[in-house]
Amino acid sequence: MVQRFFETDEPLMRAVLDWAFHRIVSGQDPITGARPADELEADLQNSIVADGIGGREALRRFTDVIVPATRAQDHHMNLAYVPAAPTPASLTFDLAVSAAEIFAGTWETGAGAIHAENQALAWLAELAGFGQGAGGTFVQGGTVGNLSALATARERARATRGQHRQRWAIASTSQAHSSVRSAARLLDVEVIGVEADERGRMTGQALRSTLAAAGDLVPFAVVATGGTTNAGIVDDLAGIGDVCEDTGVWMHVDGAYGLAAMAAPSARHRFDGIERADSFIVDPHKWLFAPYDCCALIYRDPGWATMAHAQKAEYLDQLDRSEWNPSDYAVQLTRRARGLPFWFSLATHGTTKYGEAVERGLRTAIDIANGIHAADHLSLVMEPDLSVVLFRRDGWSAEQMLEWSDRNATEGTVLIIPTSWKGTSVFRICIVSPDTRADAVLGVLDTMRDPA
Repeated sequence: MVQRFFETDEPLMRAVLDWAFHRIVSGQDPITGARPADELEADLQNSIVADGIGGREALRRFTDVIVPATRAQDHHMNLAYVPAAPTPASLTFDLAVSAAEIFAGTWETGAGAIHAENQALAWLAELAGFGQGAGGTFVQGGTVGNLSALATARERARATRGQHRQRWAIASTSQAHSSVRSAARLLDVEVIGVEADERGRMTGQALRSTLAAAGDLVPFAVVATGGTTNAGIVDDLAGIGDVCEDTGVWMHVDGAYGLAAMAAPSARHRFDGIERADSFIVDPHKWLFAPYDCCALIYRDPGWATMAHAQKAEYLDQLDRSEWNPSDYAVQLTRRARGLPFWFSLATHGTTKYGEAVERGLRTAIDIANGIHAADHLSLVMEPDLSVVLFRRDGWSAEQMLEWSDRNATEGTVLIIPTSWKGTSVFRICIVSPDTRADAVLGVLDTMRDPA
């Protein structure tokens, strides 16, 4: 065995792997959550000291203090925000990816991993109807994906329209993800608000009117949404595509949560028009059963992305630019092969299984919506487009809703958190796990018959 500066403690390594294996097989404990910083400091004090605390004690602090102070993201009764549902295969393989220590920013250092990642990206591009030349990269999450795509869109606008004295602008609705406005601030561009319809959708007609009235602003990109975070609504992608084609504006689709439903035959029609987009994102760590963190960013013509993102420096002069360098397509240089756990799970289970898993989530959402319809104490806000269900408990105040939510979260029964829809408090359920059962959820909702 090679003598190393840092000792190889095999029993400790096995203990770490045993804990990880047990966690993957047994799942998460739903009775977990944040703790005050002063409590955590008391339990974790003197962790970083000159002589170290030893691996066993560090592992104890991780398992007994750190993990219990986090939320169980992939529990099947976590229905808040957009939860996670990674396959055991993807979680296990994430350990292998870490052990391989692959620098996946350039082809020279990560060719095998990048080629495998590109196979997974190609499947997503095919689902969207993109041609053979499409491609992109995996980035940290939707915020980085949206920022990178919009930086590329502005680069194309500069190259094809020239510089303007007027301000560049992005068009989106109020239902677009918060990262869109964050990207606009970072890019120093304006956001033009497009009025959404009664369901919160951007329509082609509304977009056309908005662009025509832009005044001194110069729109260079439109951000459509393939499944809004708050309500799971899919914008009018076909109509938006018509407008973008007529005006020469870049069409980007933020599908971080919802575009996974392209894999489900029953929902694919909702995304008609995405084949005309210039770029899109989808997060496999949401509804495509991969671990954090993993966002797929795909361009119909990746050449524009290299103009925006390819880094030049003396130490990078020898890079093979004829091959696929992920650092050329997004705001990144250093990156792990974060798409490999998704590739491994997809290769292990097959695309048919993936489609069936997404279909199960869609079916569960419909069954829950039907159960809410049938309940005399609940009201459905709208029929779900995808797997987000908004509903009300008739007669309850916002305070009563929070009390019910907090009690069930503390007991580990279910995590359902209120949101706001058109200025009023409503309950929101988001289903991504194929293991979530409608009857179990409806059984919990039946407890809302009791006083909060």
